[in-house]
Amino acid sequence: MFSSESDATAKPLTPKAEATRARIRAAAMASFVERGYPDTTIRLIAKEAGVSVGNAYYYFPSKEHLVQELYDQQQRDHGAAARPRLTGVTGLVDRLRVFFETGLETVGAYRAVAPGFLSAMVSPDSPINPLSVESSPAREMTIGLLREVVEGASHRVPDDIVERLPEAIFPMYLALILRWTYDESPDQAKTTRLLDTGLRLFAVALPFLRVPGVRGVTRDLLDQIADVRP
Repeated sequence: MFSSESDATAKPLTPKAEATRARIRAAAMASFVERGYPDTTIRLIAKEAGVSVGNAYYYFPSKEHLVQELYDQQQRDHGAAARPRLTGVTGLVDRLRVFFETGLETVGAYRAVAPGFLSAMVSPDSPINPLSVESSPAREMTIGLLREVVEGASHRVPDDIVERLPEAIFPMYLALILRWTYDESPDQAKTTRLLDTGLRLFAVALPFLRVPGVRGVTRDLLDQIADVRP
């Protein structure tokens, strides 16, 4: 397992170092778009960023570290966008809408990059798979935000269901992003429609979660969905 932070980012960087690091990151993103993840190398990134290979490795020990940094940044952006919009929103479905919509909004900045390393992201053994051990810091940020969303809502959902929702919703969020990645409709309207339908279904199902038979099956289903994590 590796952290997305290299030795170079474990301490504050000078403005010059920050600029160099940003240039390396920009070159990496451009290469992911042009060549795809498998054919992008640190050597190529260094050349296009105008730095030495050693300098590139100093800031990013591997291209996986670059991708993990993108994950971490997107999750930080997601939290920063969602939390103000959650203020004053108490309905569980409404709060989940804020979570999903701000997630899609913030991941939009990386839309051009996503197809470049999508094949590696979905590979079970890939360190940049969002469900991998290596991706756990970004994943835990997202699940933590989901806990804020669920626990901050006014609802009558049983506690044993509530505590399972964040971990179970996370894979659904990934599935929505995957749909969004392939969505060529104007403004990704098909993804928006899918989200609307899913939230409507969830709203209809909520009252039934207190029914003993439904509650038990739902609890088992949520556990199985969350079990995709390592």
